[in-house]
Amino acid sequence: MKIATAAYPMAFLPSFDAYADTLERWVREAAGTGAQLLVFPEYGAMELATLAGRDVAYDLERSLHAVSEHVPAADDVHARLAAQYGVYILAASAPVFDPEFGDRPVNRARFFAPNGSRGHQDKQIMTRFEREEWGVRAGGPLKIFDTALGKIAILICYDSEFPLLARAVAEADLILVPSCTEALTGYSRVRIGAMARALENQCVTVMSSTVGACDWSQAVDENTGMGGVFGPPDTGFPATGVLAEGTLNAPGWTYAEVDLASIAHVRADGVVLNRRHWSDQEGRDGIVATQHLG
Repeated sequence: MKIATAAYPMAFLPSFDAYADTLERWVREAAGTGAQLLVFPEYGAMELATLAGRDVAYDLERSLHAVSEHVPAADDVHARLAAQYGVYILAASAPVFDPEFGDRPVNRARFFAPNGSRGHQDKQIMTRFEREEWGVRAGGPLKIFDTALGKIAILICYDSEFPLLARAVAEADLILVPSCTEALTGYSRVRIGAMARALENQCVTVMSSTVGACDWSQAVDENTGMGGVFGPPDTGFPATGVLAEGTLNAPGWTYAEVDLASIAHVRADGVVLNRRHWSDQEGRDGIVATQHLG
């Protein structure tokens, strides 16, 4: 399959139609190259807050509500484009007020199939900013999506930095990692996490990033990153584990060809078998002896 992962610059939107037109241009470009799976970043939907005006977009609390109100209409656009262009689309995640989780929003990435099916994945572990300033909370459980392209899971940004979350979806062939990071340090943490999860689970991870400055927002004012597709540095994969990577902070798609047979082969007969040997850690991670030297 061919994967397209975005380095996405958010914009101050003059209208919802402008948002839909921009999204279609991105989808049309990727689909035109033969890409079958398109991945947008975490919190890329924050640009929808600008439809309520600069004052609302710049206000942390009001921006959450403004984006959430537009998510149903945005979902309809994504569903239409997925069907029209025959692609799977992971939409840019958004704060969503879901009554199931009380009066605070979850960070939700919505997933669209070309046959009209829809799904979503909520972020599991919040960053300090999400917890302490924004009040975003953890949502529904981890999922594995069984698709025509293989089994796909989603770990939103910070979630990719926690090995046990990835292990819970170890049956997935692909783990999508939509991210939103302010500085190079944050981008590096998520990139390292994505690469480590590909190593441990002997799978392919796909990282998407927001890029550029947004002076209309306190939440996503600065964005650093690029697209990247990573695999285990083992048989059938690049020695570095990097299948493809964009240019830092340069907007656009990064493309990679991924063969599910290569994933199956490295899991069955790689030089190392991290995924199969995971349970060998059990019992060795309990009591740790301390030996004093000098």
